[in-house]
Amino acid sequence: MVIDNTSMCDLDKEDLLREVIVKIELERIDMQEGIMVEALLDSGVTGLVMSSEFTRKQEFKLKKLDRPMYVRNVDSLLNKEGPIEHTVEVNIYYQGHSKRTEIYVIGGQK
Repeated sequence: MVIDNTSMCDLDKEDLLREVIVKIELERIDMQEGIMVEALLDSGVTGLVMSSEFTRKQEFKLKKLDRPMYVRNVDSLLNKEGPIEHTVEVNIYYQGHSKRTEIYVIGGQK
């Protein structure tokens, strides 16, 4: 985050709580098929996550993790959605840039 000539004390509470949503393209590696999505940027997370519901609807190919990854919320409690057990591999496209990456799937595999 870049704050130009402004201290955090000068920002309104509304400015601090504003969501940053960007339109990106996700390309499914297995099918080389892209979809446009809105992505929420959250500077507090330590990785990329995608809901299991979205993953199922878009028919992403799941890759099983060797070990489940347990997620804690900001209040230190375990996330109620359970551990992360899968990732999906995608290409992300945004404003002329691209990156191949794995995204954690959160929400269980119901």
